[in-house]
Amino acid sequence: MDDGLFLRDVEISKGGVPLISVHHDIKPGEVLTVMGPSGVGKSTLLAFITGTLAAGFTATGEVWLDGHNVTHAPPHKRHVGILFQDDLLFPHLSVGANLAFGLQPGSTASDRQKRIAEALDEVGLGGFADRDPATLSGGQKARVALMRMLLSEPCALLLDEPFSGLDAALRTQIRSMVFDRARARSLPVLMVTHDAEDAEAAAGAVLELGGSWS
Repeated sequence: MDDGLFLRDVEISKGGVPLISVHHDIKPGEVLTVMGPSGVGKSTLLAFITGTLAAGFTATGEVWLDGHNVTHAPPHKRHVGILFQDDLLFPHLSVGANLAFGLQPGSTASDRQKRIAEALDEVGLGGFADRDPATLSGGQKARVALMRMLLSEPCALLLDEPFSGLDAALRTQIRSMVFDRARARSLPVLMVTHDAEDAEAAAGAVLELGGSWS
């Protein structure tokens, strides 16, 4: 099977009531946008992909990532990155320490410091490694959360309404930054959103749960 994120006959139900039915391929650099009203199961689909589906839900089908069936793999071995509406930075750690949390173990201290500095430079936050996350703006926190996730070297990226807490101008900026970096790394992206502008900016297929493809 080719590289990418492949959802094979995925069906999720709760209490015997069908919620989601998805069969779709997301190739490297592509974005699939999933839309629909609250409660229709958008975030539940992401939970199935990450291996964190809550008790009470039942699911069938398979998740393949870069030729590997990860349907039953533990979450930490799926190599799937996810961004949420909240940045979820650790308040007791500096910006640099937050980024270090995303790095794979085994590298030297100097290599880790270099990669953290490069990541901050990439998003215009050079010199911010020692800053307290509480002193950052919303946009700066979003950039740190993005780079922390990318430093974990995911093979796919999930977006769970990550732009909805930002004002319009900042939303456009951060959204472009996320998509540009995902495409530069050839990551397949699945985005959950309520916002039609997010879907338009993604420039990919759109699945409306409870609706149809566009």
